[in-house]
Amino acid sequence: MQTVGRMAGVSQVTVSRALSEPSKVSAATLRRIHEAIRVTGFVPNALAGALASQRSMLVSALVPSISNIVYASMIASFNERMRARGYQILLSETGFDPGDEEAFIATHLSRRPDAVLLTGIHHSAQARRMLLAADIPVVEVWDISTTPIDICVGFSHVEAGRAAADFAVEAGYRRAACVSAGDERARRRQQAFSERFEERSGHVVSAAAFNEPASLANGRSGLSRLLEEQGFEGGVVFCSSDLLAHGVLIEAHARGLSVPGDIGVIGFGDQDYAAHVDPDLTTVRVDREALGAAAAEAILSRFRGEEQPENVINIGFKIIRRRSA
Repeated sequence: MQTVGRMAGVSQVTVSRALSEPSKVSAATLRRIHEAIRVTGFVPNALAGALASQRSMLVSALVPSISNIVYASMIASFNERMRARGYQILLSETGFDPGDEEAFIATHLSRRPDAVLLTGIHHSAQARRMLLAADIPVVEVWDISTTPIDICVGFSHVEAGRAAADFAVEAGYRRAACVSAGDERARRRQQAFSERFEERSGHVVSAAAFNEPASLANGRSGLSRLLEEQGFEGGVVFCSSDLLAHGVLIEAHARGLSVPGDIGVIGFGDQDYAAHVDPDLTTVRVDREALGAAAAEAILSRFRGEEQPENVINIGFKIIRRRSA
């Protein structure tokens, strides 16, 4: 800052004021300071500014998977709105282990973010204690709860599973199976689907569950397990993600099975390719962009000190019927 001041012909105090309160510095002086900053490559110390202003202008975002389009498109929408208000996103991939998430939360809070976005509503007791002690806005996304840490924005996974089961029964299916990934939200959808379908049809639902994240390979393997190990002879297969459902479609084609003739397939997420596979995929749509936008607006509302009308924001879901079921 001393070097910038000398080059601009002003004091270090004026440089500091130009960076923190530019409205109090004349336009001509600002131009000289900014030119000196450009020439020197000077990067202001954001941490020092945060200590003075009590704002870091950073918002932490923790998601299970950066590569999964379900989370990526939500974060893109969230980031767009936060950046438009001058905030930068500090992003980490936590995986699905609560212990790993707790460690990431501690690391992020040590950077003094102005708010935190978390995925899901189930966290370790220590993670909740740290977040409550931080006394900053916390938004939990992709789920809803009557007891959020601060705000939650999402939908009911139980109701989504039940709605898929109702759709399957009303479409005429009398037998069903599930292929599910290892995260707890996927398991809740699977359980809700199975319970509702069994209640309405009187038939037990078969299941192929994996402990790892969704993949095409697990979708293929899941259908193989159902056919070879569990005696699944036809009906509808509800998958905890479109990725698994796509794998089921590939395996069905490889085995010469007709979809939806021999089996029906229902996915979850309505990813970009769901409408373009063969046959196009029936799925449960969640508006990921709207979810990210709602999460950003909830945080910005907290920053503005506005009274929050509700701390549970349910964006809902929609069954999208296509040719696969």
